[in-house]
Amino acid sequence: MNLPKFLLGDNTDFPDAIFVVHTEFPRFVINLENDEVEWMEEFDAQDQKELSTEAENAIKEASAFYDREVARYEDA
Repeated sequence: MNLPKFLLGDNTDFPDAIFVVHTEFPRFVINLENDEVEWMEEFDAQDQKELSTEAENAIKEASAFYDREVARYEDA
């Protein structure tokens, strides 16, 4: 199965939270309510350099994805 790079998620246990799931390396879930990130990967020392650059870009992309999705809902 092919998964999209980003998925939106919500949960009634967290009524104010909007989650974006990043399905590619480095996999993570970001809570856009408070920008808390939960990593779904384990990183070793070798990964740390790549992670800092990749993570920053992926988190920016996650926020842009959310903004795009919300705009599409508003236009519908």
